[in-house]
Amino acid sequence: MSTSDLHKNVKEYYGKILKTQDDLQTSVCTTGTAPPDNVKEILKSLQSEVVEKYYGCGSIFGTHLKGLKVLDLGCGSGRDCYVFSKLVGETGEVYGLDMTTEQIEVAKKHIGFHTNLFGYSTPNVHFVQGYIEDLDQAGLPDDYFDLIISNCVINLSPKKEEVLRQAFKKLKVGGEMYFSDIYSDRRVPEVLRNDPVLWGECISGALYWFDFQTLWKKAGFSDCRTVSIKEIGVSSPVLREVINKISPKIRFFSAEVRLWKVPELEPYCEDYGQAVMFIGKSEASTSINLKEFRLDAKHKFELGKVVPVCGNTFTLLSLPRFNNDFLFFQNEPLQHYGIFPDCGVSFPLPEKSSDSTSAASSCCG
Repeated sequence: MSTSDLHKNVKEYYGKILKTQDDLQTSVCTTGTAPPDNVKEILKSLQSEVVEKYYGCGSIFGTHLKGLKVLDLGCGSGRDCYVFSKLVGETGEVYGLDMTTEQIEVAKKHIGFHTNLFGYSTPNVHFVQGYIEDLDQAGLPDDYFDLIISNCVINLSPKKEEVLRQAFKKLKVGGEMYFSDIYSDRRVPEVLRNDPVLWGECISGALYWFDFQTLWKKAGFSDCRTVSIKEIGVSSPVLREVINKISPKIRFFSAEVRLWKVPELEPYCEDYGQAVMFIGKSEASTSINLKEFRLDAKHKFELGKVVPVCGNTFTLLSLPRFNNDFLFFQNEPLQHYGIFPDCGVSFPLPEKSSDSTSAASSCCG
């Protein structure tokens, strides 16, 4: 299908066919990972229409968010935008972009409700109608956002490389793109890609994992961290039969990843004999009683424990957003000890399906 046909089909599917999550034919576009407790409390308070029209597959709520400028690609009814509106505080900003008129109208309709709910004098959330492949046309500034999020939307785009390239442009240096999406263990055959229901259900637009590895590097990002990954099934017998007739062994999985715009990062995880200790002293940590800081699936830092890290992890934790919560240890001058132990390159999904936040076998997988 052409780009215009795909856009038309997605708009039809999410604007007119789907009314609530109950109308989905599979569980692919539903969140399997429970959000953190502070986010659960926010979700309970959101306007019900915003929550009912949410179609996401991940929990993309990190920490250390106060005062950040956030952009949500494919914001839909605005659920995640309103959660981030609370998390970034009145001094932060949240922009939501979506191409579907009906979804944007729902999101905009409830700005006043949530502004009052959070006790803000003026709204800190803004919604823009546009395409995630063309953020320039949407009028969004370059080098402006600290964080770009997306929840099970990039698979719906026919131009995934352009989505990543545009996102990179809009991020500040030091910023990140934290998003969840659907991937596959092989390229999806074209006949399945042309099925409008499979595409609308976030299945046939899934990106082959190793094509994704190529695309984020071409877009300019310097590091990719897998936060969680798990295999997903196609629950609809009718759709599963359609897939099995064409590609019976294809596997799909949902992954949450963090892409970083940090030029100092190296292509591999190098060992410089560095270490860090999570001390949890910042307001970002104390306000939610954070006892463990989780950067990704392979990097969990317990309070008060010294942990050896590769050079890239040391650099990420040194960013102003995080560095008040860590003590840093390194020799002067630095000495290079080669590649960091166990930092290989491997497919992140285990041979046997499991819900694996520890599936990535490399240091920074």
